[in-house]
Amino acid sequence: MKELINKFKAYNTNKDQIELVEKAYKYAVIHHKDQKRKSGEDYITHCISVADILMDYKMDAKTIAASLLHDTVEDTSATLKDIEKKFGAEIAHMVEGVTKIGNFKFTSQDHQTSENLRKMLVSTAKDIRILLIKLADRTHNMRTLSHLPGGKQQIISQETLMVYSPIAQRLGMFKLKNELEDLAFKFLHPVEYNQITKNFKQAKEEKEILLEEFKNEIDGYLKDSKITYTILARIKNKYSIFRKMKKHEVGFDKIEDGLGIRIITNTISECYGILAVINEKFKTVEGNFTDYIATPKINLYQSLHTTIETKSGHKIEVQIRTQNMHNTCEHGIASHWRYKTGVKDSFHLDEKLNWIRQWLQWMQDITAPQEFLEVFQTDINLEQVFVSTPKGDIKALPKGSTVLDFAYSIHTDIGKRYVGAKVDDKIVKMSYELLDGQKCEVLTKKSASPKQDWLHFAKTPKARSEIKRFLKHESDK
Repeated sequence: MKELINKFKAYNTNKDQIELVEKAYKYAVIHHKDQKRKSGEDYITHCISVADILMDYKMDAKTIAASLLHDTVEDTSATLKDIEKKFGAEIAHMVEGVTKIGNFKFTSQDHQTSENLRKMLVSTAKDIRILLIKLADRTHNMRTLSHLPGGKQQIISQETLMVYSPIAQRLGMFKLKNELEDLAFKFLHPVEYNQITKNFKQAKEEKEILLEEFKNEIDGYLKDSKITYTILARIKNKYSIFRKMKKHEVGFDKIEDGLGIRIITNTISECYGILAVINEKFKTVEGNFTDYIATPKINLYQSLHTTIETKSGHKIEVQIRTQNMHNTCEHGIASHWRYKTGVKDSFHLDEKLNWIRQWLQWMQDITAPQEFLEVFQTDINLEQVFVSTPKGDIKALPKGSTVLDFAYSIHTDIGKRYVGAKVDDKIVKMSYELLDGQKCEVLTKKSASPKQDWLHFAKTPKARSEIKRFLKHESDK
């Protein structure tokens, strides 16, 4: 307990909240007494590990308490009424939510998987911390999966890839998403996993030399700029490399963006200052620059991306960001959580969480099972295109979005009044899929309104949700 409490106190010194975590720890220890995991360890080690993962994200005291208690209702004599009486309604609600998610299965028929996903989204929409606890729970279970029979390993790993790692990605928690993917990859494709691991080790020395060369060069160029920065190595996770090898039917040595550099600095202006130096001093790869600072990704991700070519001909992706942007990239939505210490929230939490709540609402509006699964997978994929309005405003949309999706992304009323669109000054059909860098002008008419066949052309959850809402409203009149 002392080790766990010290970790919590490192970012939260509120006495009442420290006592709450201690109280939850002691309650969990008593109720899980004599219970063992498949590994032979005391069951309480799992609860502690889940809390420990969440403390890496500096989650609030009630979330940590709920994580310690998350299995008490399902696996011990404790009831939800007991939890509510001893720890309050908020913590009891989180424990109940995690318990419900644990009962959902995602590897059966499409209809059942779709319905269970929907139920999970509904149960977590009001308090996203429930989903964060479940992700931490799944992460620890994946870390200890070797103690289960092979058949269960396969089922749980497949479920992790299909549901939990995509959700971690949608929440912007890339560190957790990468770990979940690699752990699932290890059990689903052990031969390929071991080969890529071996290749990693063989390439390590060469990569370290390349990174050191780059670091020495950039240090030399920036030494007079008075810009404070840190350089971190970034190596693509194993599952991403495996997918890319399969997609392009190439070997490990042909994956050019497996190696990358992250440059962390203090301000946005310093990010652009470093970019200017890189553009001046290094050979950059044409077409490989993206400004996610000016136009953040859907999940709040911000960074400058460019690719340079070394003197030896190797390509290195360079990401430049501030420390706050880096925290968001590593921890996603969890990095914006309000620590309930009585200090006024400076992160405007409700604004930060609004995008994920809106996404959950849109997903709930999709009723057809197959469509739900397709939209879930498509919308999780954060590949984006950046399209400008005639006034020069940039809109970020999922790759594959149509001009109708673009209209709804500007405003619901623009979407509802759609009668046509011009892309780069040429009239296009409603089905036209937008490409990165294009300009789109939406043509509207006051008398226009959504039709049933619009659903054939709308790809984004927002557009589909708004069209269906309008059509239902009209039919109910």
